[in-house]
Amino acid sequence: MSTFKRYLVIQAMVFVCGIVGPIFLIIFFFAPMDPHMKWAYWWGLFITYIDVMIAIGITASTPENAGAQVPQKVR
Repeated sequence: MSTFKRYLVIQAMVFVCGIVGPIFLIIFFFAPMDPHMKWAYWWGLFITYIDVMIAIGITASTPENAGAQVPQKVR
């Protein structure tokens, strides 16, 4: 599997587990303008950034052909 495809799969799973960041951003942009909603913007950006960094880190730490590594001698 190509690196980009692995990244997209991992990113999708990370967003399933960390969906609260994008939800905060959606709430901020679709709610009426309220100065008390700034927290949703900043926390949404922070959580979404962390989600993307986690997905990039997992993608970088996994081998290219993880499924192709079969041990030669299994006991």
